[in-house]
Formats: sequence, C-alpha cells, structure tokens
Amino acid sequence: MKLFFASDLHGSLPATQQMLAQYVASGAQHLILLGDILNHGPRNPIPDGYNPPEVAKCLNAYAHEIIAVRGNCDSEVDQMLLTFPMMMDYAWVLLATGQRLFLTHGHRYNQNNLPSLAQRDVLVHGHTHLPVAQWVENCLIFNPGSVTFPRDGHLASYGLLEDGQLKVISFSGELLGSVSLAANA
Repeated sequence: MKLFFASDLHGSLPATQQMLAQYVASGAQHLILLGDILNHGPRNPIPDGYNPPEVAKCLNAYAHEIIAVRGNCDSEVDQMLLTFPMMMDYAWVLLATGQRLFLTHGHRYNQNNLPSLAQRDVLVHGHTHLPVAQWVENCLIFNPGSVTFPRDGHLASYGLLEDGQLKVISFSGELLGSVSLAANA
C-alpha cells in the first residue's frame, strides 16, 4: 500500500492543485491530510491563490481516497464545504506490518507531547511546517512539512509511504528526509 501525506494547505488553490497532481502521479491509494486545510489562520499571511471554496471542490473530487484530521485552523464551517470527514483530532491507520500510524495535526500531540504509542508506532503530524523523518527512542516521528507555508528555509513538501520507507519529498523532487519502518525492530 502506498500512502501520500500532505499538511497545511491553508486554502491555497495553486498549492493544492500542485499537491493533487503529485498525489495522482505518485500512484498512492490514499491521500492523508494532516489538517489546516482551508483556512490560513491568524498567524499566517494570506497565501497566494487563497480560495477555500475552490480548494474544497478540488479535494472533494478525491473524497473517497482521503483520510483527514482537524488542524488548529480548521472549523465546523470548513467541514460544511468538504464531503469527507475532517473534524477528528486524530485517526489511526493499521499497516500490514502490524505497525500503527497515529495521524494528527500536531498542535496537541507531537514529539513533545506523545500520545500513548506502542513500540514501533509512527506519530504522523504537520503543524510545524518542518519536514521530519526520524526514530525517537522506540517510535518514529514523521512530518511531511507544509504544502503552502514551508518554514526555516525548507521547500514546500509532501510525504510518501512506499515499500516500507517514509519519505519527505519537495515538489521539485528533492528528497528531504527518509526513514525505514523496519529500523529499530
């Protein structure tokens, strides 16, 4: 199974279109959205091409392939535009390996405030806009970075789970981080 991860779209239509084109090109079976989908939030500038209704329309075309969680900028009003659920603070995905992915935005659960994880589980979150792919003690921390507002000089990026590897990849194709699910076994 191939999974595609994206976070922090913040209502940018061009960034969403670029992300969806890469999702389709990747051949992934599911698109996992890690929150802050439609709203830019009060601490961010208004992004280029800010158009939440059109972003919703684009994403709704893939509703049957999307697993989404709520970010700190997402609201019930946003949910009214989307045909897939996105108001959960977290979701679990069980991999064929028996490992679990804990999907969340990152404003509540993150590396500094871990949820209850078993050995070799994966905490997958966005929120910081910083790409991360690393083992911390007995769990893996994975953040695909931000599609719209990358921080600290990083490139806009997405994540991919493929062949037992979690990768963070820039939209220009540069590998920003990679880690094996089998490490620390």
